[in-house]
Amino acid sequence: MYLIKTPQFIRNSFPGFVWDISIKDTELEKEIYLTFDDGPVDEVTPFVLDQLKKYDAKATFFCVGENIDNHPKIFKQLIKAGHSIGSHSYNHLSGWFTDNAQYYSNVVKAAELSDSKLFRPPYGRIKPSQAKKIQEDYKIIMWDVLSGDFDPNITVEKCFDNVISNANSGSIVVFHDSIKSYAVLKQVLPMVLDFYHEEGYTFKSITEDSFQLNLN
Repeated sequence: MYLIKTPQFIRNSFPGFVWDISIKDTELEKEIYLTFDDGPVDEVTPFVLDQLKKYDAKATFFCVGENIDNHPKIFKQLIKAGHSIGSHSYNHLSGWFTDNAQYYSNVVKAAELSDSKLFRPPYGRIKPSQAKKIQEDYKIIMWDVLSGDFDPNITVEKCFDNVISNANSGSIVVFHDSIKSYAVLKQVLPMVLDFYHEEGYTFKSITEDSFQLNLN
């Protein structure tokens, strides 16, 4: 089970995490923040880059460190295209089931490879003790809307509806540039880009300048 729209009580429980990007006037500034987890991979990430380019869209890629090592050319393409980079641990570890020291070491390894202070915990699973330590050096980026593209039982129509029924200006939306998600992603992503483009939205990336990080 997973939640499409992050409830307010969860946001309130972790006030130091970033759940969306505050927009001063949502009527005048229509902005969506698309994010992609788990890449880069040769089989999927280039497709995502091509789709984003068609709409002059910028996005944020939360990269698994191991995939950066395995696909360095694709990683360089992300940077060259002007997208933002965040880290997603080196081995896609669940914080709930990982020793704190091992988890932090894994996070740091991926952050160094990605050269980013933005971090998204895999599965969104992180212990408060881990978060406290990580927030000394990194900004934890969560999400407002989960597309569900990773769900093997989801339909294209349901995935599309998950996004357009819940995402509005300032929303951080999660997709995955992974082999597991590709069958759905390759159909839904163009639909989402076209929908919000027609509605007058721009697609922006999350950067370290988006926040006052106050990091050492």
